[in-house]
Amino acid sequence: MVVEEPVRVVIIGGGCGAMAAAYELSRPEHNGRYAITVYQQGWRLGGKGASGRGPSGRVEEHGLHVWLGFYENSFRMMRECYAELEASPEGSPFGPWQDAFLPERDVGLFSRSGSSDWRKWSARFPPRPGLPGDPLPPGATYSMAGYLQQAIAMLRTLILDVDVSTPTEAPDGRRPADLLEAMAGWLSGGTFTGAALIVEGLALLSSALRILPLPMEAPLVRFVEELNIATRSWLEERWLADHPKRHIWEIVDLVLAIVVGSVRFNLLRDPRGLEAIDHYECREWLRLNGASERAVRSPFVVGLYDLALAYEDGDASKPALAAGQAIRGSLRMFFGYRGSLFWRLRAGMGDVVFAPLYELLRRRGVRFQFFHKLTNVQIPAGPPIQPGDRSHVEALEFDVQAEIHGNRDYDPLISVGGRPCWPSQPDDDQLVDGDRLRREQRDFESHWDRTFTSRRRLEVKRDFDAVVLGVSIGAIPHVCSGILARDQRWATMVEKVKTTATQAFQLWLQEDLSQLGWQGPPYIVSAFDKPFDTWCDMAHVIPEEAWARPPATALYFCGVLRDPPVPPADTDTPYPLRRAEEVRENALAFLRNSGSALWPGAYDAAGAFRWELLADPTAPEGAGGLPGEANLGEQRFLSQYWRANVNPTDRYVLALPGSLKYRMSPLDSTYDNLTIAGDWTDCGFNEGCTEAAVISGRLAAHALSASPSLAEIHGYDHP
Repeated sequence: MVVEEPVRVVIIGGGCGAMAAAYELSRPEHNGRYAITVYQQGWRLGGKGASGRGPSGRVEEHGLHVWLGFYENSFRMMRECYAELEASPEGSPFGPWQDAFLPERDVGLFSRSGSSDWRKWSARFPPRPGLPGDPLPPGATYSMAGYLQQAIAMLRTLILDVDVSTPTEAPDGRRPADLLEAMAGWLSGGTFTGAALIVEGLALLSSALRILPLPMEAPLVRFVEELNIATRSWLEERWLADHPKRHIWEIVDLVLAIVVGSVRFNLLRDPRGLEAIDHYECREWLRLNGASERAVRSPFVVGLYDLALAYEDGDASKPALAAGQAIRGSLRMFFGYRGSLFWRLRAGMGDVVFAPLYELLRRRGVRFQFFHKLTNVQIPAGPPIQPGDRSHVEALEFDVQAEIHGNRDYDPLISVGGRPCWPSQPDDDQLVDGDRLRREQRDFESHWDRTFTSRRRLEVKRDFDAVVLGVSIGAIPHVCSGILARDQRWATMVEKVKTTATQAFQLWLQEDLSQLGWQGPPYIVSAFDKPFDTWCDMAHVIPEEAWARPPATALYFCGVLRDPPVPPADTDTPYPLRRAEEVRENALAFLRNSGSALWPGAYDAAGAFRWELLADPTAPEGAGGLPGEANLGEQRFLSQYWRANVNPTDRYVLALPGSLKYRMSPLDSTYDNLTIAGDWTDCGFNEGCTEAAVISGRLAAHALSASPSLAEIHGYDHP
């Protein structure tokens, strides 16, 4: 009997896309068919989702991470991961997945009233049937018509101020001919007048969408145009800038523009789906379809851009988001969630996602080579690669950043409260010359730290058979020069698919939100003042940390960070430190000024921030002392956490108008032994987020193994 040798797969990178590929290729169903080794720069997995534990075991994140209720692939992977760990003989220190992901139904947005005052709008989204990651109900389909039916149901609800559910069948059982006759009758009668008639017209439109396709001569476009005019006229009669329900009218305005635009642009029939309008900027497309300027500048649209960090070059004055992807994201977010609209993470992304994945993959036999910084993906020399040509990866080159004592595998995790976690710094005791590396203050995660202890070259056939390139697109120009020189598609992708730097900071406070003067639940907030437009109360994380005297709450902030006019040279080693100092100054300015609109109780009678509120994990305990007493005034901010995400692999991937068509797919077969994974690829949901990366990783696994099937990859082929 001939024993078949396993396929040796090298996975480069430790983000969601790379880990999803490793998870799929290492499934027990493959019976060890794939021998997988992950090569990772530095000491931890996570990519843009990496987190670590700092002093007092506090969680230190790259930014604010929440999961959305339509992240079907991501939740399925993590639910299976937690279940497999629990069922294994070794057991699991992580607990059930429901303890790690917490439903969050409240969301808040801000808008300016006048020149300076901020007004808050909040909503509680009801739970929807099922949970993300559940098997799909029989016959479940996802189409533009289906999404628009739900949008129309919401319009009817908002207009009448009552709940109008979407029926599963046309209420009158009309045939297409009946609907055409009814539409013609409405149109011949003149205009729609009054809320009741508008709602009846919306119901008729919903019935028409349910039995598409209608004959080409159907008066659908004209019907929608008349309905649009009537509804906007009805809105304008009631529109007041300070009306308590003005935000509801803004939602109606925006949803109506989406419905009208979907019909006008033939998105219900176009085989490209929403990709057909990706060359439009989102706000431009909304205006083309009748959205008012007030609605286009409303906190709902601003919040959409903030959530997607959709600011070219990190410049808040340059919002840019592809219309098709923006509408796709909005439809899935509001009409595709299961359970809860948002899901908080119990602790850091590293603790809740990447520590369980690491532990499971290790048990499955996946090997991890930390402190390996990729420097070159080598393909054979030759003429420019033309469509239909084939090539392959012949070698991979790495800088080995540190050697491990005894030539053992690096053990990356620490225990905090009995749970495995990633530290914010490497364990120097495991490293050869660890004391020296500590003194030199090596930054193993910095693109600009070019020091190494040795170099390593892997060659095809001798060392590997296939490669999953899971680094982010920001790193591609630095590690794929040979591919870019020969393959114009890759070169164009790198030019067109842009990224932005981001910034984040975290506070630990001695008083909770109510004491600080915040009104309402501790929901996720966006559309606030730049540069930290998005923030969230994270009090639920405090019990997961290891404070001797726990603070009352923690607050996380994030936003884009503007790029310099000239990119830094690769030799500019201090660049990350300069940008981190810039973030510190931005955070201090935010606390001196904007924060008073959020938590008036955090400011004294003179309007100055009460710096004594900040908890300092390094402060010595004295008689009656509290953490935070070691430093005075603004100096106490030095005990908090902030970061500038400027490394090429840390930069957020943008969905700019006209750029998405240049993304490469993990299914591209130009290179016999290479596939790609990450939220920068063409994966069906082309926006920077966990779900996009996981979809991409599953597609990469399919490219190598034909598993999972494309039908199992939820959302890959949605509109």
